[in-house]
Amino acid sequence: MRIFARLTITLFLIAACSLQAQTNITISGEITDGAGKKVSLYRYSDMLTCTEVLLDQAEIAENDNFQLHAYANYPTMMILQIENYSQSFFVEPGRNYEVYLPEFDWDINEKKNVYLDPVALPLQFLDMPSNDLNALISNFEAVVAQYLDSHRVWFDSRFRPKKRYFDSLLVEVSKKAPDTKNEYFNRYKRYQLASLKYSMHFDSRRNLMNEYIKGQPILYYDDNYMAFFTTLFANSVSKGTKVIPAWQLGHWVNTLNLSVFIDSLGTDTLLRHEQVREIVALQALQEAFYQPRYYEADKVVKMIEMIGAQSKFPDHKILAQHLIESLKIAEEGSAMPSFTLPNVDKEPVSLDSLKGKWVYISFVRVGDPNCVGEIETMAHFYDTIRAQYPNVEFVTVCCDREIQKMYHFLNNTKKGRSYNWPWLHFDGNYDLLQYYGVVAYPHFILLNPEGNLQYSVTPAPASGFLMRGPWIPKQNKSNESEASFLRY
Repeated sequence: MRIFARLTITLFLIAACSLQAQTNITISGEITDGAGKKVSLYRYSDMLTCTEVLLDQAEIAENDNFQLHAYANYPTMMILQIENYSQSFFVEPGRNYEVYLPEFDWDINEKKNVYLDPVALPLQFLDMPSNDLNALISNFEAVVAQYLDSHRVWFDSRFRPKKRYFDSLLVEVSKKAPDTKNEYFNRYKRYQLASLKYSMHFDSRRNLMNEYIKGQPILYYDDNYMAFFTTLFANSVSKGTKVIPAWQLGHWVNTLNLSVFIDSLGTDTLLRHEQVREIVALQALQEAFYQPRYYEADKVVKMIEMIGAQSKFPDHKILAQHLIESLKIAEEGSAMPSFTLPNVDKEPVSLDSLKGKWVYISFVRVGDPNCVGEIETMAHFYDTIRAQYPNVEFVTVCCDREIQKMYHFLNNTKKGRSYNWPWLHFDGNYDLLQYYGVVAYPHFILLNPEGNLQYSVTPAPASGFLMRGPWIPKQNKSNESEASFLRY
């Protein structure tokens, strides 16, 4: 399990000095009660890694207005985000968009986990023409959703789905959401319906491959095409094929035998085409990274690096680089960004001030019983650990929206004053929470004395981790284990 709920690479499209010249899309908006909040605009770098790239960012003005700029040479989906709420929509080059968000309950994330149960920003587009790409796609999706709902029993795998109803769906779509002059929309329909057909097992990978991919140019620039491609070949190789078992593929990966690994995929007649085979190989390696039973993670990354270095297809070199970045970040030993946050007295405290120590960071909400239980466990061991290992420090980041909750918890509760390690407030820094992968509370991170991530997943105090952490010398650990054995 990786530490990030969502991987974000901050990569502006161009340098600030030339931003104006490269802008061909403007998004203006009004967010009711949004003054002072940060609004961000993202897009995916590609549909294989789905890495989010930051395009622009702004602070909502006192009059609740904001403006974002971006550049695109092809219609694409973008994501507008405020705090940990977002909404996606499609943009076209050379267009200006006006959006409006009426009153919104920003405290929803205090009442439930919006990562497990997402809450979309209810954005409204102003002055949108009827042939706008978003309107066309919205109508198409409504037609499909209504038909599936009305005939859901015939699409349910428990009741032997009937293909003729899918054919009727195609007729319904052709009537109520016909093709237009917008080729992006036409392709969107084409690949969405093909993906639906495949997921419902109404057609085979071979037939769909022959119809949509074989003998046709690969549309790297089209998100819909690439999403369909990855859907079609998901887990088709990494878990083994009809001809090659997973352990054999794992052997070639773990021995860095790239040529044999790539050539072996050609035993599948669908992958005889070199260009298609190489994309599938990259996708299979991405999946293999999370399958430690057969594949060694570091060897997987090296294989992707080899493909990136040797490929004769420029787009594959880019895909390989994106994959490497997405897999390497947030692994053990990764450098983590520092932060400066206010303490209970609203004084700024920098994480850099603790460099050279083991830093056990807990992200909590003081109203959550699970968080309070872990905090009490930390307090139970804190004095002992600090006395024996002064190079260990606890830091708690309170993620309640109001800093007053942290102040009250520490100063006006019975046990609050016993939690005498540094407490900081996240101060509305949602980017920090995203980077550290905080999607549920409590969440724990251990940084080593170099400031790097010690584990991809850090154990909680209740697991007993604090008494066997990596700051304890191996000899001491051995003695403690022996003493524990003798006691019992």
